[in-house]
Amino acid sequence: MSSESLTSDQVREITEFVDIEAPPPSGQPTAHLLFGTHQIQPVDIAAERYHEGLAPLIIATGGVNRHNGVVEGSMFRDLLLERGVPESVIRYEDRSANTWQNVEFARPFLREALESGLALTSISKWFHRRTIHCLTSLLPDITPFYAISWDPVYAGRPVTRVDWLEIPDGKRRVIREWEEVSRRVTDGSFRAAERVDGAWNC
Repeated sequence: MSSESLTSDQVREITEFVDIEAPPPSGQPTAHLLFGTHQIQPVDIAAERYHEGLAPLIIATGGVNRHNGVVEGSMFRDLLLERGVPESVIRYEDRSANTWQNVEFARPFLREALESGLALTSISKWFHRRTIHCLTSLLPDITPFYAISWDPVYAGRPVTRVDWLEIPDGKRRVIREWEEVSRRVTDGSFRAAERVDGAWNC
């Protein structure tokens, strides 16, 4: 679908569909999963929540970033340590090349979290809906789980829920996310997921 032909109702529908936000209940500690990216906002979120007593286990993911060569999982680990998060709290994988592999290669750590009685909080870009479906597809017993989002910056501009259509990099990514996730849920390559009572379930 051409973005130029979108109505205001369709823009609102797309925005609501891709929006991953479903934070854990106030004061509830959860394991935190950081999806790979070269931007550092997930680290700041996780570190702050660790120091608030809300992130007793942090799982960082990401292999070599194709744009700048940074090894995302290792970068996350180093930045978490710089922010005062103890190494004993951090788990990381540094081999994944995409969102599906972020979850696939982090499964031992996600299992560790579940077996210790911790629910999961995913941290990703606000429109990165496929993170939710990769989790429900690869770990269907992980539900219910939570998600905290952040606004990515492209070409110096934060892409938000309000202005994504006006930013070329944001528009392309949001529409692609909506189209791909919708298609893959329909063809069965992604397990369905929905928000129920403030948490993601499948």
